[in-house]
Amino acid sequence: MIRFFSRKNRSRDDSEMSCQSGYSSRHHYRCYLPVKKGVSGLVLRLLFSGIRVGPEQKAVLERIPEDAVLVYVTQYKSDFEFLFFHTRYAGEGLPAPEIGLDYKFFFLQPLGRILRISRANLRHLFRHFRMQDPYESGYIRQELLGGRAGFLSLVEERGFYRRFVKKNPDPLRYLIDMQGTMARPVILLPQLICYSKAPDRATPTLADMIFGSRRKPGSLRRIFALVKKPESVFMEVSEPVNIQEFLRGREGGEPDADRAAMELRQFLLDRLNRHQQSILGPVLKSHEEIKESILTNPRILEAMSKYADGRNLPLHKVNREADGYLDEIAARFNINVIRCMSVIVRWLTNTMFEGISLNTGAMNEIKSMSRRGPLVLVPCHKSHIDYLVLSYVMFHNDMPCPYIAAGRNLSFWPLGPMFRGAGAFFIRRTFRGAVLYSRVFAEYIRKLMSEGFNIEFFIEGGRSRTGKLLQPKLGLLSILLTAFREGAGDDLIFVPVFVGYDRVPEEGAYLRELEGGKKRPESLTGVLRARKLLKKRYGRIYIRFSEGISIQDLFREEGKKPLAEMNTKEFHAFVREMGHRLLCAIDAATVITPHAVTAAAILNSGSRRIRRDRLMESVDTYMRYLSNFPVQLADTLAVNPDAAFDYVLKTYERRRFIESDAAPGDAECSADSGAAEYTISSSRRPALGYYMNNCIKVFVPAAFTAMAILELKTFRFYQDDLPGGYARLKEFFRFEFSYDVDTSPSYFIQKNLDAFMADGILTPDPDQPDVCQVTASGLRRLKLFASFLESFFESYLITLTFLGRYPRNFVDARDRLKKVQSMGNRMLSKGDIRYPEAVSRINFRNGLDYFQSQGIRGREDEDAIRRETARIRLWLEHLRA
Repeated sequence: MIRFFSRKNRSRDDSEMSCQSGYSSRHHYRCYLPVKKGVSGLVLRLLFSGIRVGPEQKAVLERIPEDAVLVYVTQYKSDFEFLFFHTRYAGEGLPAPEIGLDYKFFFLQPLGRILRISRANLRHLFRHFRMQDPYESGYIRQELLGGRAGFLSLVEERGFYRRFVKKNPDPLRYLIDMQGTMARPVILLPQLICYSKAPDRATPTLADMIFGSRRKPGSLRRIFALVKKPESVFMEVSEPVNIQEFLRGREGGEPDADRAAMELRQFLLDRLNRHQQSILGPVLKSHEEIKESILTNPRILEAMSKYADGRNLPLHKVNREADGYLDEIAARFNINVIRCMSVIVRWLTNTMFEGISLNTGAMNEIKSMSRRGPLVLVPCHKSHIDYLVLSYVMFHNDMPCPYIAAGRNLSFWPLGPMFRGAGAFFIRRTFRGAVLYSRVFAEYIRKLMSEGFNIEFFIEGGRSRTGKLLQPKLGLLSILLTAFREGAGDDLIFVPVFVGYDRVPEEGAYLRELEGGKKRPESLTGVLRARKLLKKRYGRIYIRFSEGISIQDLFREEGKKPLAEMNTKEFHAFVREMGHRLLCAIDAATVITPHAVTAAAILNSGSRRIRRDRLMESVDTYMRYLSNFPVQLADTLAVNPDAAFDYVLKTYERRRFIESDAAPGDAECSADSGAAEYTISSSRRPALGYYMNNCIKVFVPAAFTAMAILELKTFRFYQDDLPGGYARLKEFFRFEFSYDVDTSPSYFIQKNLDAFMADGILTPDPDQPDVCQVTASGLRRLKLFASFLESFFESYLITLTFLGRYPRNFVDARDRLKKVQSMGNRMLSKGDIRYPEAVSRINFRNGLDYFQSQGIRGREDEDAIRRETARIRLWLEHLRA
């Protein structure tokens, strides 16, 4: 708990303080500035009132030990900043800095103190022929020990000359000496004020030369910022530094005070610089300077030379080709474009959505981690809104917008130049055959990392058309880890991010593509056509930052071999593991919405018609299951779940996903009564499937466990009988669902058995703890969980039917999915499969990948096809029995 000084103690006059301190009344120093009152205090409070001081900054102060000597630290010496902290902290009830180390205030003092200070200094000058020294007299030490907070700055004009030539006291050396004589900790609290979110430029503008840079603004620039845009000025506090702990952590044995002071100064400067970079980003260089740095790098020069020799091309043509590739790829970051896009995104989200739900606490932790190294943001990809809204929330939470890997299809005019200005760099869908392009692209990524820019990429490659996470695309992840492996940074921090929606705007386009329709290319015409989306409301946007994954911490905690020492096979295995680790972290951060749970209850009912009370029983079963796990629920579910589900049912009814059989005026069978029946629209099942898939990963372990129990065909079973069935399902769907690299299947089985027992689905045998029994009502609810897999079984059955009909390589790879799609539609119309959502191109692709990994590529593999078909039909038989 922080110390809160009473006004009485904080306003002691000098004579009283001097008596208590053992000083004579002659000791009046300019380094002490009492808290301002009256008219001058009011003017200062009004001047600084617009500067933001967030609650998270106050929280840092509240963690300061109660008995600590507190000294605030800033980078550059500034009376303006001293007065801000002096005034605002006093107004917030926090310890205000009153003792300025190497600060001298005279005309800012109350008139009585001005006279006393003048008299005391004249008396001391006549007696000792020099001015009073608050360090030598012990005044500063006594005041700090007495409870006043200090304030020092690390950099000032002629600071080196004063400390090392004139031998003036170094405040840091003074505090180190002071710490050496007492047990109480001396805490240094670095803090900074930002006057703009614009990054510094490598080449200063004329305004920078006249009015000072954004990092070190002059007085006019400060006043202008406070008057014109006070909301853009804010302060932040870095992590405190305990001098005791700093000295203990130094290398080199017994501390040399002068050297320790220099190291402490550099440590504090590094901390403040890293903190400022975590807000503004690195120094912004021009596109020409970035290009020059990349294309004259020895690595790329050697690569271009080999490329020219291998293809017998003139080197100047290769250089021109590489120059063109870099123009095609590179972003043109511009803070004015960011501000413009911020206005557009705010308007879009206010028009189309009902607000953004954000875990600000986790975001602040990520911001703190960014001081150790660049962030690599890895969000899921459900909509074109994703990258817009993610940059928007970072910009408005005082973090630099990331450089975003975007498909080259988005580089069309006029949005392409705008996206480049907002930090987008463009990447081709495939590097196949583009040797020089891939090398230039890798060098560009390496340059961004070495400069310290945050990067954002979508590990799924493209937008998910199914609602669930796609399997990881590892190309860009491999490039990032290769650059880090080769020394492009001290650390690399991956940040998995969930971005979700109550309703996704592109829903119609996704369903059309899943049903075999051709994807429409992005264009200006498409943007204009999308205007109709602005007339609809799509609920809330959910953004959840997962815990950051530091590569350095990961290797240290898990004892892995360093990346630089891995051979190619080990490195590729680590890349795959990292890809699945990121997907699992996104899944763990998934927000469960009422739309997703309701869609699951509807689709898993096993019937085309369902009573409302039976539907709500299924919803309750799913919600009780979720209560056993640390899942994140949508705000509406946390506040009033009944109202949320009622709203979703009405929404689905209005959108013709379901139809109520209640007649108008029939109170007993009204849509809100339990007796009401809903008919599920067959043509709208794929849309419901999309929303169910938004939460499916949370239920997959329950589905595997339930299916493994149903496979046993008995109401009484041993728990040891389940791992085999669970493992077979996990292997069968390994291209469908990401796996948790840190947790064993036995853990998930036990957690799900515990959840089933808590809900009365299973009961333990009182005499045999390892034996469970399915209850009378438990069988139906087990099928309720296992049914999450039913449409996937049917998709894989369609895929096997296709493979059993055509020989290997008979169908061109580009036409294969179309053929499978056609076969699926025929099987659906004939009744060989039940559910339209099973006719899914994504499921077919995953099924083909799995069966090909098992050596099944055509009808020549008849025995294997027959075996796999029988296995799927047996699973479906257990599920539908």
